[in-house]
Amino acid sequence: MVKILQSEDPALAKAMRRDFSVADEVVQAVDEIISIVRADGDRGLCGLTRRFDGASLQPEDLRVTPDEIRTAYRMVDDKFLQALKTARDRIYEFHCRQISRSWLETGDEIITGQMVRPLERVGIYVPGGTAAYPSSVLMNALPAKAAGVKEIVMVTPPARNGTVNPHTLVAASEAGVTEIYRVGGAQAVAALAYGTEHIRKVDKITGPGNIYVTQAKQRVYGQVDIDMLAGPSEVFIIADTSIDPAFAAADMLAQAEHDPMAKAVLATPSWELAAGVRDELRRQLEKLPRQEVLAQSVEKGCLIVVTRDLEEAFGLANRFAPEHLEIMVANPWTWLGRVRNAGAVFLGAHTPVPVGDYAGGPNHVLPTGGTARFFSALGTDAFVKRINVMSCSPRGLLQIRDSIIDLAETEGLAAHAEAVRIRFEGGEKN
Repeated sequence: MVKILQSEDPALAKAMRRDFSVADEVVQAVDEIISIVRADGDRGLCGLTRRFDGASLQPEDLRVTPDEIRTAYRMVDDKFLQALKTARDRIYEFHCRQISRSWLETGDEIITGQMVRPLERVGIYVPGGTAAYPSSVLMNALPAKAAGVKEIVMVTPPARNGTVNPHTLVAASEAGVTEIYRVGGAQAVAALAYGTEHIRKVDKITGPGNIYVTQAKQRVYGQVDIDMLAGPSEVFIIADTSIDPAFAAADMLAQAEHDPMAKAVLATPSWELAAGVRDELRRQLEKLPRQEVLAQSVEKGCLIVVTRDLEEAFGLANRFAPEHLEIMVANPWTWLGRVRNAGAVFLGAHTPVPVGDYAGGPNHVLPTGGTARFFSALGTDAFVKRINVMSCSPRGLLQIRDSIIDLAETEGLAAHAEAVRIRFEGGEKN
């Protein structure tokens, strides 16, 4: 049964808590896997792939061939391909609008600026095995392509027969992925971070995965950059009586089916709507597949909170800092300015989270677990680096000479001060 709590209830804080602690055995297992890949390279990768995915591969089999990609196109139907291209075009256009530009500020004597350069080689992780996630391919590869990354390397777990899902392969081709390797899990993250005989190391790793993949990304951070440490999916819905309770219930269940640890919270000032959503959750749940996952998620992670008013609901949402925030109220745009912390915002009764998951345009790789307080959605900025530029004429250096020398000497760095002072020995330079 889904809980309905008042905002003043002392039990609310515990009900909204998210615990993403990692068991010691997971950390130890990931460290062992990384060590094997670093020591044994491709041979270690193949052994781990047999162990975890049941696929028997040789090192030369790791890379997906052009022939396999051509075969994949023949295995998918036109309806899927058209849907994929529609999503691809919208996602790519959105991310092209995010591109940062280089700039220079040219003063009379001092020039400062910034060069924006794409990363050279990035790795994207796409869950696989028996499942297919072409949307994850698009969301990770297309921002990199828009940013100008030349080498986009995809890793994904193979099926037991060593194949990769054709929908995933077609998505990779359409998104501009340049290399594909049939390897998954923490071992794939290690291969991207440190390199093997067949897989050259990358500069950054992005993409979702299970707890082992997430832990591996955390362990290799510093050797390479990563996007974020993603936890279970979550949605926070703010609704009033202008909304059909069936819509809110459907959107809560859409998040609940991801994972038994998923979180779906509804905040509303209306007891009537709260009761209606709870009834709809029960009714809709009976008709859906994935009953085992849904039942656990609804029981543990679904919550309805009755607030004093909408202002309090937005305050609660900002403290929660959700991955997805749905604003389903009358005139939702008038409330957008209240949002301080969220991975993505969905406004209005006809903008459920799946719009962002698939074909809306904005990225669906979003901060979870409250990290929307300081992390942003994946975008083109994740695939570039900024290089500061400066140039002083003799007159320009003279303008700031004394400030530099004073600050350097305050910090006890005499050589820093002397590096400036020496340029003016014998008088001021023209």
